Amino acid sequence: MPALNQSSFDPITFILTGIPGMEESHIWISVPVCLMPGSLRGLHRTMSVINSTSSHPATFVLVGIPGMEQVHIWLSIPFCLMYVVALLGNSVLLFTIITESSLHDPMYSFLSMLTVADLLLSSTTVPKTLSVFWSISKEISFRGCLTQMFFIDFIFITESAILLAMAFDRYIAICDPLRYTTVLTHSVIRKIAMAALTRSFCIMFPAIFLLKRLDYCGHNIMPHTYCEHMGVATLACGDLTVNIWYGLAAGFLSAGLDAFFIAVSCASILRSLFRLPSQGIHLKALNTCGSHVCVILMFYTPAFFSWSTHRFGRHIPRHTLILLANLYVIIPPMLNPIIYGVRSKQVWEGANRIFSR
Repeated sequence: MPALNQSSFDPITFILTGIPGMEESHIWISVPVCLMPGSLRGLHRTMSVINSTSSHPATFVLVGIPGMEQVHIWLSIPFCLMYVVALLGNSVLLFTIITESSLHDPMYSFLSMLTVADLLLSSTTVPKTLSVFWSISKEISFRGCLTQMFFIDFIFITESAILLAMAFDRYIAICDPLRYTTVLTHSVIRKIAMAALTRSFCIMFPAIFLLKRLDYCGHNIMPHTYCEHMGVATLACGDLTVNIWYGLAAGFLSAGLDAFFIAVSCASILRSLFRLPSQGIHLKALNTCGSHVCVILMFYTPAFFSWSTHRFGRHIPRHTLILLANLYVIIPPMLNPIIYGVRSKQVWEGANRIFSR
């Protein structure tokens, strides 16, 4: 019965009468209507293209450090000097490791990876920063901005994995030296490098689509010197909850876990050192680990502070956040070769032999 009652009220078909009162002219009205669908389809395609591209600006304008525009030219001097030191120091260190056969140990293989990562990280950001400071070019395309953002975070996460591998190298060398050559073979080192690159790619690739899905409402003025994830996301006029939480999760599940395991390895090394009877061995091992600890502190401290304040530090001045973001991509590449070159006797002697020839 319910089905019968429902069918009694629903008509089987509808009859369209056209334009009421103009039934006799329907044949003539049909002529221009027949000519219109192609134009309407073209207009629909045009509007679809406009709607699909209007949410993404063609270019972003990088304004540098807001509130400090008048001193950009002076800020460029230390940034330029630090970049030159980073290029020269890392190039000399890399050339020394490659040339000297005595530096082909696993520890220096990881150090050469760190050197390459430092060169790429500084070269991905500092040239554009100097271009903004010198007012040479402040624009960057939307795709170019996403590409720069991807490579900055990709290299940063890769460098974090390399530091973890170096901590593991020191742990095996001090706590289990008899198995050092059998554990850290060339095959294992290559697998560690591939794992670091694969992890970095898998973590950062979704961030591109998280930024592309946002509607930027025509906003293209970015108060920054280069493109980073939250710096681009804050220009959007939509909900940034997913971007904020993904950025935090990516940071803590990559660099955060790396820092935790590095701390565990350092604690294990210290515990093993205190069990050794010889004081000279203590000093030698501490000197070996000291340079690595300095590099770790320089790398993680400004980076974590910049990431957390950029997402939660609403009351921190914007120019402070941007200065921090610039420091953590230029300070470690500048100081890493100095620390390892000065504190490592083998690197220092190898460099002296190369340049004395």
